[in-house]
Amino acid sequence: MYHLNLDTQEFLRHHWQKKPLFIKGAFADFLDPIEPDELAGLATEESVSSRLVIQQEGQWRSESGPVTDFEPLGDCGWQLLVQAVNHLEPAASELAACFRFLPDWRFDDLMASFAAPGGGVGPHIDNYDVFIIQGQGQRRWQVGDRGEHKPRKGSGALALVEDFEPLLDVEMAPGDLLYIPPGYPHCGQTLTPSLSYSVGFRAPSQQELLCQLADQLQDTNQGQQRFTSDSEPRQASLISADHQQGLLSLMAKLISDPTTLRPMLGTLLSQNRFELDPLPPQTPLELPQLIDALDQGVEIVRIGGLKVVHLEGDRPGSLYLDGHHWLLNTQALALPLREQARLGSGTLSPLLSDKEDSATLLEFINLGYWYLE
Repeated sequence: MYHLNLDTQEFLRHHWQKKPLFIKGAFADFLDPIEPDELAGLATEESVSSRLVIQQEGQWRSESGPVTDFEPLGDCGWQLLVQAVNHLEPAASELAACFRFLPDWRFDDLMASFAAPGGGVGPHIDNYDVFIIQGQGQRRWQVGDRGEHKPRKGSGALALVEDFEPLLDVEMAPGDLLYIPPGYPHCGQTLTPSLSYSVGFRAPSQQELLCQLADQLQDTNQGQQRFTSDSEPRQASLISADHQQGLLSLMAKLISDPTTLRPMLGTLLSQNRFELDPLPPQTPLELPQLIDALDQGVEIVRIGGLKVVHLEGDRPGSLYLDGHHWLLNTQALALPLREQARLGSGTLSPLLSDKEDSATLLEFINLGYWYLE
């Protein structure tokens, strides 16, 4: 349905995490994956992460959803933002799939927004990479340079910055694409009622990595080795440089062990920041029912937002999805499960011939990670 007009290798060499890029008509004949009233409907749901940003006299304020009444907002100066629309709308998931030239583990979500004229979130800096796709309507975007940018007084949780000198100043129409790496200040201003889509890519911080490691060590009762030494400092109050280095080496040894590192990374990087929308069958599926459905041409389809990842150097049949580890006997089937959004009987037949793997596939379906279509 969607085709991204982008030389991905050229982009990765010269722009990815380096400098912004604007592409006119990156999506030819672009069709919005969601309509404004549908987006407003999602914003009314408690389980969906949404917010309003309202601008008045050069000041912005944010209100968390759910949003149930749009009437008081009027016809200018506000923007509705709904996170993880790719979890909820198949067409949005197809749009997000255009960016799979980047690793799945980096992908965060596709956020959809509707803005009235004059609406926007104000000048700000993100700590993640973002691709902004313009849907219906027009918006003006300005992007500044990296550097020291003063926080804007009174912006509260929005963490806005003061106005900046733009490197890019563009008016975006349907199908246009703007890429902004981390650290570049940017600001969007809505010219006509407008839909836009932000495809975000995020990497974990040191805090997140160490917290995940600590959780895993506690859960698995690992990391019990204690520090030992063959010499002590003369001063009882002193932590010597040798002792500091020994303690550091103790931690480094633990982190560098693949049996510790891989499960930690697989668990962390296969999780989503936003809640998935699983689609389990009304009654649990049995293997004969699944085989019969596949024989009739039915396919299994992965739900939007589900990450299925594999760590290089790990066992070939090893998969991590939604923060959990799975191991397939039919190693050749692990790759299609990771790489393809939908699978039919031709691909799945070898997996279904293995008793343990067929049980695993049934569990995936009954948990709602894949569904029959």
